[in-house]
Amino acid sequence: MKYFLIGTTLLVSILLIVVVVAQESKQPGMGSAIGGGAEAVAGGKTRGKDAVLSKFTVVFGIIFAVLCLVLGRYMNTF
Repeated sequence: MKYFLIGTTLLVSILLIVVVVAQESKQPGMGSAIGGGAEAVAGGKTRGKDAVLSKFTVVFGIIFAVLCLVLGRYMNTF
């Protein structure tokens, strides 16, 4: 059971990292100061992808937090 929880936590954490990195930045950042801001305006990205990734971020974050609490309780670390 312990190894199943550890493996599931590892998988959810990797998925959470991938989903967060895949999201578009809402602020221009340093790239726009050098001239990279044109892609954000002319890119034509749909809002649907960002909305889905945002929902996945919340879901994976909640699952990760619950798994960490369960794993900590199971291993009697708190």
